[in-house]
Amino acid sequence: MVSGAELLSIAIKSARAAGNVINKRINTPKRVSYKGIVDLVTDVDRLCEKTIMTIINKRFPSHAILTEELGSVPGHSDYRWIIDPIDGTTNFYHAYPFVSVSIALEYKGSVTIGVVYDPIKKELFYARKGAGAFLNKKRLHVSGVDAIEHALLSTGFPYDLRTSSENNLDNWIKIIRKAQAIRRDGSAALDLCYVAAGRFDGFWEMKLKPWDVAAGSLIVSEAGGTVTDFHGDRYSIYTDHIVAANPHLHHILLDVLANKDA
Repeated sequence: MVSGAELLSIAIKSARAAGNVINKRINTPKRVSYKGIVDLVTDVDRLCEKTIMTIINKRFPSHAILTEELGSVPGHSDYRWIIDPIDGTTNFYHAYPFVSVSIALEYKGSVTIGVVYDPIKKELFYARKGAGAFLNKKRLHVSGVDAIEHALLSTGFPYDLRTSSENNLDNWIKIIRKAQAIRRDGSAALDLCYVAAGRFDGFWEMKLKPWDVAAGSLIVSEAGGTVTDFHGDRYSIYTDHIVAANPHLHHILLDVLANKDA
């Protein structure tokens, strides 16, 4: 059986390699196509995806892979890599420096490794299940803020914002009236890592995909945070609603989302 240390090493190597591509191309022209009205993909997304998959396939050719752009690639083992080559593609396209590479490893249905790399700031967030979460070798822990009026929170909006009534705007309005402030930066993977690092006190979002949250949700949990769906139930990366916060604030955030008194 492959050691957890080696699996983490490959995830980090892959994330850094894709991050190098991002750094080289963020200020250059990109070829872009659209998956929806505002949901875009660039040639660099695909290049980063290929870079990551080449490294993983060379070492673990039997492992399955799930990526944002290519989709599901079957394998012949209990391992599956879950990859977002550029989380924050719109930011990247506009050279807005809040982007990340997100790589997670799922073993028998459970996420055991998570790596999120911010190539702009050279910040590497990573975790192994049961072994804690780290930023550039420094142990992470969520904040201790226990009042929503003192909390800096983060969220995002789904790509079908213009056409669906389930668009998070109602939640934004409810929470902005109670929180100290809310940020909307455009990379769910980094938002989750900022919760783990105590930079944000909580995060909620809807209509996310496994590659958006697989790595970041593990990093939050390993940093002592609480991660559930909007109902407070056990979280799965295949659930499209997520609430992640420090344990003091988590239930308060759930109550506000549910229109209960906080």
